[in-house]
This record gives sequence, C-alpha cells and structure tokens, in this order.
Amino acid sequence: MDLRGQNLTPAELLAAVPRASAARAAALDAAEEIVAAVHTEGESALREQAERFDGVSGHEIRVPRSHIEEAVAGLDPDVRAALDESIARVREGSAAQVPAPRATEIAPGARVTQRWQPVGRAGVYVPGGKAVYPSSVIMNVVPAQVAGVASLALCSPPRADCGGRVHPTILAVAGLLGVDEVYAMGGAGAIGALAYGVASLGLDPVDVVTGPGNNFVAAAKRVVAGAVGTDAEAGATEILIAADDTADAALIAYDLISQAEHDEQASAVLVTDSTDVAARVQTQIEALQPRTRHAARVAEALAGPQSAIVLVDDADTMARFSNAYGPEHLELHVAGARDAAASYTNAGALFVGSFTPVSLGDYMAGSNHVLPTGGQSRYASGLGAYTFLRPQQVVEYDRDALGVVADRIVALADAESLPAHGEAVSARFTKGDALN
Repeated sequence: MDLRGQNLTPAELLAAVPRASAARAAALDAAEEIVAAVHTEGESALREQAERFDGVSGHEIRVPRSHIEEAVAGLDPDVRAALDESIARVREGSAAQVPAPRATEIAPGARVTQRWQPVGRAGVYVPGGKAVYPSSVIMNVVPAQVAGVASLALCSPPRADCGGRVHPTILAVAGLLGVDEVYAMGGAGAIGALAYGVASLGLDPVDVVTGPGNNFVAAAKRVVAGAVGTDAEAGATEILIAADDTADAALIAYDLISQAEHDEQASAVLVTDSTDVAARVQTQIEALQPRTRHAARVAEALAGPQSAIVLVDDADTMARFSNAYGPEHLELHVAGARDAAASYTNAGALFVGSFTPVSLGDYMAGSNHVLPTGGQSRYASGLGAYTFLRPQQVVEYDRDALGVVADRIVALADAESLPAHGEAVSARFTKGDALN
C-alpha cells in the first residue's frame, strides 16, 4: 500500500488502514445466535455447540477437581519453572495498577473518598483451537486476584485430542493459581454462559467477562455487554511494526510471522518510510514463511486484506498512520525508539526497540497480553487489575458542612424545577417532623 505523496486527513488515514471488516461483521451475526441459544437453552446448547465446533460430545463440562490435580502433577518441570516466572512478573506488573484510596477534604466537615472496589465475580476465557494458551490463564487470573476478586470461573474449549477435556497445561496453570471452577466450553457460547449462568452446571453469572479469542469471542462480548462488564474486544491478533532505514529486516519478518501464526485472520502490518526496508522485509518473509511450522496459516494471514506493507513519506506520517490504525501490538524499530514512542499514542501495548519483541510481552515482560483489537486501542485499554475494579466515591458531610452549601443546593434545585431536591436539604435544618 503506497501512501506516499498524499496529505491524508485523519479520516482518510482511518479509511486506509487494512482490516478484514467483513469477517468481523459475519462473526457478530453468528455470535448473537450462539449467545441467544445458550441464554435460553443452557447446557443443551453448549453440548450442541461443542459437538458442532469442537468435535466433542458426552464430556464433563464442569471440570472435576481431580482433572486439575492430575494436570498439575503431570506438568513438565521446565514449563512449570517458566510459568512460575511469568506468574511472578505479571503479579508484580499488575500490582502497580491498583490505585490507593484517596480522601479529599472539600471543606471542613466535607469529605469525598475515592476508592476502588473489586467486582464480586469474574469469568475469564482462555482460547483453544489452533494453539494452547496457558499464558492467557496467567494474564486473566493474576490481575483479577491482585484486584481482590473473590470468585473466579474459567472457561476453555474441550479438545477432541484430549478426550473432551480442557488441555492439561491450561488446567495445570489454573491449579497453580488456585482456580478450581473450570468449564470445558469455548467460543461465543462460553461468553454467553459466563454472562447469564447455567443452573444445571452450577455456573452462576459473573459480573465481568475477560479474555482473548477469535472474532467470534470478541463479537460475543459485544452481544453480552450491558448484561455484564467486558474488557476490550480482544479478537484475532494484530501487530503493526513501524520501521525506518535503521531497522533489521530479518527481525521484522520474524515478528510479523510470529503473530500471523496465531490465526488465518491475524493482522500483520509494516509501516515504513524506507522502500529498501520494505523490499528486504518482503524478501525475508518469502524465505522464512515456508519454513515455519504453520506455514499455510501464516501464508493465508499475510495474504489477507488485514495485512500489508505500507509505504509513507516520513516518520511523522508513520506515527499518524499507526495512531489511526490503533494496533493491538505496536513495535518500534526506529532510531531513538524510546523518544519516538511519545508520538505513538494509540496501541494496546508498545514494544520499544529491536530487543523488545511482542513474544516477550506474550509471556515474560510482566505486561498483559490481553489487548484491544480492531482499532479499539484508540479509546480502550488492555486487560489489567483495573479491569476488575470499579471506582466509587464515598461522600460524608457533617451538619455544618451541609449548611454551608444548603442555600446553593436549593437555588440549583429550583433552577432545574426539582424543588423536592432542595426540600430534602432544607428539612435537615428545620425543627420538627414535616408530617406533623
């Protein structure tokens, strides 16, 4: 995509970004139907969907504790060590996201306290299908625990290759984190089940649903929004790499391929002001893509309308294009990347410099990898402890403090033709019972 020589407005830049919008629209229609079936039919709909989408039937949807204990016991020691390290790093990074309560003395005897209250119950979704994501268990559960959520339910698809069970590595991480309410159900149906509950499974509705997934999972969150809180719609993955003529083309190619291997709908975009870098990245991709394990999946993702190499005139336009795109993951392969990061305001997460690949953020950076897709990073954040917190204001005035502003409350209440508002204040300063 060659945007050089064009002075594009923000609206024109937004229109130019490569996205597979048709796939998202189709996913929304399907998700509405799937969620509605779970809402009305409960377990029977989940079983029908498991057979249709996962090739599984007759499985235990609510995972027995013994399955979790078996998974923990069978965990590879090297994987266990890596998981323990990731848990510790994400826990430390999440702790910084919990604000301390703050009391403000508005006037003598007048206090407003800002506090952050955790939701009572959260449902976390861990995708399955084309890959296994124990890291997503960590990224969802740890911030919820740090926030102080008392009740957690975890869902992940049943797998035909595991006898209808959730993948054992996912179960093992749940066990390591002390989560014992786990359900073998996936896709949009799982989101609907978390939102509305399923009585026959003992699944109570949650207050917030979080977690990544494909476009159907993201669309299902839109369907249930309002019934429950949701994080940003973390659908099919996206990477945008901004690169200048100092960039290493091979590293860029590896990073684009690393995200394209997630899903055929994954988005991989390079924006650069260097025709030389663009050409060299293309050459590197052509050499590397056939050799990767998921070569066919990568090829389809890179060939889709959601992936592109975008040529622009200069560094400023690179930043403007990226901000219009609002990618899930943004890598900066430019000179002075740390300073340049100030110009890149819209991204789920920024990865600064050639030694900070997205793969680091997926597992070990201490940041969270559940991030907004589809341009939502222009107005939404990634998952964090704050996702499970509600800011609340606690107001406390004594008699004298209320008296100072009583007349002004009455004046505003009369101006809004709501006299009872004023009377509710005045009554506190009149003697006797108004009903006598």
